[in-house]
Order: sequence, then C-alpha cells, then structure tokens
Amino acid sequence: MANPVVMGSVCQCVFGAAPCPLPVSSQQTVKGMSVNVATIMDNKLPTFGMCSCPNNPAVIAATAAKLGVFTPAPCTPAVPGPWTPGVPTIQVCGKPLLNNTSKLMCMWGGMISVSVTPAQTIQTP
Repeated sequence: MANPVVMGSVCQCVFGAAPCPLPVSSQQTVKGMSVNVATIMDNKLPTFGMCSCPNNPAVIAATAAKLGVFTPAPCTPAVPGPWTPGVPTIQVCGKPLLNNTSKLMCMWGGMISVSVTPAQTIQTP
C-alpha cells in the first residue's frame, strides 16, 4: 500500500543538502487532506539547498574554481520527465496520481523521493 502525495509533502534528493516541499501545479481541483492532490506531472521542484552530485555542471565548476577540492553548489533541480511509476489506475484530472513510492530522476544523476506525506494510506487495484 502507498500513500497519495499532496501539496506540501516533503521531498528529498540523494545529493541535496535539505528537503523541500512539493508544489502542486498540475491540477487545482482535486483535494485530499484539504490540499491539492499531486500527479506525476508535479515535477517543478524548488531547491534542495546545496547539490553534491559530481555530474552537476555547477558542482564541477565550483570544484574547478577551488583547484580540485570538491565543492557543492546551489541546487537547481533539472527534471526532464514525470515521476515514475505513479498510480496509473487512479487518474487525477487525466493524469496518474502521485504516490509516496514514486521516484523522480534529476538530469544530473540525483534520485528524488517523497520522504513525508500527510495523506492517508490507500489501496490501489
């Protein structure tokens, strides 16, 4: 069983220094726990603070500027696709529901997951 994700659920990137709240912008009509329910298309995340992914161009540049001493850089998530897998059997405004077992990949190599969601457990068919 998985928990549905709602606006304000907390996300974390394996290379990020801090968690961030999930904004929900893919739909504005379906509510759960009195806030908007997230879909797999809610992939426009703010920052995770500092990024320590060695493939991130900003980290590469910061490390080069420090003469090879590994240096994290400000995080700007670069997510080209939706969360996967989501819940394809539950549609929210025509898009699959996002649950807390879904993952989102950053272009630089980080894996983003939902670490805290206030929503209730649901059973999916």
